[in-house]
Amino acid sequence: MGRLDQRVALVTGAGRGIGRTIAVRFAREGASLVAADLDAKNAETTAAQIVRAGGRAQSRAVDVGVEEQVEELVAATVRDWDRIDLLVNVAGVGLTRLFVNTTLEQWEHVLRVNLTGCFLCSRAVARVMSGRRSGKIINIASLSGQRGGTGRAAYGASKAGVSMLTKVMAVELARYGITVNEIAPGPVNTEMTAVTHDEATRNAYQRLIPMGRYAERGEIADAAVFLASSEADFITGQTLNVDGGFGAAGLLFDLKE
Repeated sequence: MGRLDQRVALVTGAGRGIGRTIAVRFAREGASLVAADLDAKNAETTAAQIVRAGGRAQSRAVDVGVEEQVEELVAATVRDWDRIDLLVNVAGVGLTRLFVNTTLEQWEHVLRVNLTGCFLCSRAVARVMSGRRSGKIINIASLSGQRGGTGRAAYGASKAGVSMLTKVMAVELARYGITVNEIAPGPVNTEMTAVTHDEATRNAYQRLIPMGRYAERGEIADAAVFLASSEADFITGQTLNVDGGFGAAGLLFDLKE
């Protein structure tokens, strides 16, 4: 028996990285998966991986920042699976650029995907869940939404917005038996960070993380499984930092006794 047996889960950004890992892990725990991603081929690869392992899954292409596409994604999921029990909002884009050099186009793109996409997907799914008076929504936020960092104006603002949206959704949806929580990772080993984090960035992070390393994708998926399971039925409106102590740390140095 898996911890997510008989559940239908919709995971956005499931074509690679953290999203794919969460989708595969949910399927391993017994959930039926809809793997949604902007890249249709990547989404298909995730669904095929789940099916090969004996799970149930389908893929959908979606731009989470386009209302019509999100509404169709949710409607199609309900047509095919009858319900949606779990939503994980992973879809997102990164940007590292000084505030004064960030263009309006870059700013609006990051917010549209990371924040508006979370809003649109959650709103559409919450309307389905409220009719069944149950459901769980998990948003992937970031430590960048809690702490200022060089080059993180657009990205940090978008993730801070996700954090407040999570709290408001949790308050408003509790009466329908829907919980809403967020996971805030620190740096994670993914395809994206392999490209965007140079040696200087990695060294800076590792100096500031008490556990001295990046998270692995599976560690984020572990947290998502917990929040999606019945073990978290009375947890809502919360942020679970999966960051190796980064958010808790101040000055770090070797103290000589």
